[in-house]
Amino acid sequence: MTANELRQKYLDFFKSKGHSIIPSGSLIPENDPTVLFTTAGMHPLVPYLMGENHPGGARVANAQKCIRTGDIDDVGDNRHLTFFEMLGNWSFGDYFKKEAIEWSWEFLTDKKWLGIDPKRLYVTVFKGNDDSPIDQFSIDTWQEQFAKAGIKAEVCPYNNPVNGNADFRIFSLPAKDNWWGPAGETGPCGPCSEMFLDVEPSKGPMRKTFDEEVDGFRIMEIWNDVFMEFNKTKEGKFEKLEQKNVDTGMGLERTIAVLSGKRDAFDSDVFYNIFNKIEQLSGKKYNDAEDTAKAMRIIADHIKAATFIMGDDKGITPSNTDQGYVVRRLIRRAIRYGKQIGIKDELWTKEIAKVVSHDFSEHYPELRKNIDFIINNLKDEENKFSKTLERGLKEFEKVLSVDGITGVEAFNLYQTYGFPIEMTKELAAEQRVKVDEKGFENELKKHQDLSRSASAGKFKGGLADASEETKRLHTAAHLLLASLRKVLGNHVFQKGSNITAERLRFDFSHPEKMTDEQKQEVERLVNEVIGKNLPVIQEEMSLDEAKKRNAMGVFESKYGERVKVYTVGEGDNVFSMEICGGPHVEKTGELGKFKIKKEESSSAGVRRIKAVWE
Repeated sequence: MTANELRQKYLDFFKSKGHSIIPSGSLIPENDPTVLFTTAGMHPLVPYLMGENHPGGARVANAQKCIRTGDIDDVGDNRHLTFFEMLGNWSFGDYFKKEAIEWSWEFLTDKKWLGIDPKRLYVTVFKGNDDSPIDQFSIDTWQEQFAKAGIKAEVCPYNNPVNGNADFRIFSLPAKDNWWGPAGETGPCGPCSEMFLDVEPSKGPMRKTFDEEVDGFRIMEIWNDVFMEFNKTKEGKFEKLEQKNVDTGMGLERTIAVLSGKRDAFDSDVFYNIFNKIEQLSGKKYNDAEDTAKAMRIIADHIKAATFIMGDDKGITPSNTDQGYVVRRLIRRAIRYGKQIGIKDELWTKEIAKVVSHDFSEHYPELRKNIDFIINNLKDEENKFSKTLERGLKEFEKVLSVDGITGVEAFNLYQTYGFPIEMTKELAAEQRVKVDEKGFENELKKHQDLSRSASAGKFKGGLADASEETKRLHTAAHLLLASLRKVLGNHVFQKGSNITAERLRFDFSHPEKMTDEQKQEVERLVNEVIGKNLPVIQEEMSLDEAKKRNAMGVFESKYGERVKVYTVGEGDNVFSMEICGGPHVEKTGELGKFKIKKEESSSAGVRRIKAVWE
C-alpha cells in the first residue's frame, strides 16, 4: 500500500462515519509559546478540545504535518524522522470509547479498508492507579471486537511473560505508557489504548513480556486512541470533564512500513524518489554500505523536513533563532553528509526539494505554491555554509598536531564549523594522526544534556495558555494586522504569531524597517478601535463565502469545509475580518492601551513586532 492510498483510505473511512475532513494545520503553532513546531495532530485543534465549536462539527479527521526536533541527532537509524504525517480522528464531546475502539477495529481488520489479520493485533489499556481505576470499559469493548474473529482476548497481567498463550491479546499498562497528558501542569487528560501489530507472526505465539517484545521489535505500535475524560487541577486532582473528547493518532510512515513487513520507516514510497535523486547526485547506491545508507537517510529526512517548514505559508527561513535555527541545522547537517557520500554538485539541496514538492503537492499544495521561496533559501544557505566550511578547514589546520586532535578540538570543529566527527577523522587520517573519539563523545553528550535541559520548555508539547490575557492579545493581533495593512499597504500578511500572557509577538510580510511615524500611526489606529468599544462578532461560513467577504486568512483547504470568521465592528464600521479558531473578547473596549515595544527583522522580507499592554 502506498502512502497516498493509506492516507486516502483513512480519510474516506472516517468521512463514512460522519467526520468532516479538514486540512492540515500549519507546522508553526498559532499562539502556543510552549513549542516551536506542531508536534502532534492535536495542536491546531486545542481550542476545540477546550470547548470552542469547530466549524466542521463535533467529528473531524485529517492528515497533519508534524515536526519533532528532539531526535535530530538520532536521525540516520531506521526509525527516527524529523518530519512525519499523523492521521487523526477527533470527537469534540460527541462519541467516546465505544465508537472509537469499534471503528479502530473495523478500519484495521475489514478487507474493505486495511484487512489486517486479527490474529496479528494486540492492544494496551490503562491498568489504573490511585487517581483513576483500570479502564475496564475499553477492555470489555476490545474483547467484543476480538470475539468477532473468534479470539478470546484475555488480559495479560502487567510484566507477566506471554509464554505462548495466544489468548493474551490485551495488556494493562501503567500511566507512563497508557495515560495521555496533561501536556502542561493542568488541563485535559485521560487513559489511552494503543494498537500493536505482530511483524513476525511466522515465529508463532509470543513468549516474553510485553515490554520485551516491543523492545525486540516483535510487535510495533500503529495507532493510539486517547480518551480525554479528566481535567487535572492546580491542586493535582483529576475531575471528570463535561466535554469528553477522543484524540487519535496513526503515524503514516510507521504504519506503511509495518504493513509492508518492514522495520525501516524509510523503506516505503514516501522516500523512494528522494533516494533515487540522492543516488543520481552522489553516484552511489543506497545499499552500497551502511554508512552510505545512513547518510542518505539523514539527507532525505532533513531536506524533506526543511522543505516542509519553509514551504509552510508562515514564511520561515534559515536563521540563528527559533524555527529558523532548526531549518539551518537541518540543511547544514544534510550538506555535511552529502559531502561525505561524494555529492560534488554546487547548490544541490534544491534538487531534493523539487522531488519533495512534486511528490507531496497533491495533498499539501502550499509546497508547489512556495517552491521558489524554498529553492532561493536553500541556495542562500548552501552558499553561507560553504564559507563556514572553508573557515573550518583553516581551524583544523591550526589545531592539527603530531599528538592528534583532542576531544575538545574535535567537538569545536563539529559545533562551530559543522564538521561531523567522520570528516575530522578522515582529514586526520590523511595526516596520519588520530582523533580522541571518546573525548569527542563525552563533549557531545555533555552538550546534548545541557541543550535538552535548556530547551525542554520549548520542545515539550503543550496546550496554549487559554487565560484572559492571551485572549485579549489574540484579539489585539487582529487589530494590529488590519492597522499594518492600512499604514503599510495590502502586501502585508501575517507570517506567524506567538502570544503569552505578558506579550504579543507578531510576524508580517514587509520589505523594510518601519519608520517611527509608521509605528506611531499603527499604535494610534489600534487604540482608536479599542476606544470605540466595537463588537467582536463570530460567524461560521464556507471558505467561498469568507473569500467573497475578503476575510483575511490562509485558504489552505481543498475540502471546502466551513470556517470561523471573526469581525471587529459591524455594518459600515468594520475594521477587521479574519478566519480564526478563536477565542476572542466580545468587545474591543475590554483590551486596554496597546503599545509597540519593538519592531525588527525576523527573516528576509519578514518583520516582527513585539507589543504589550501599557
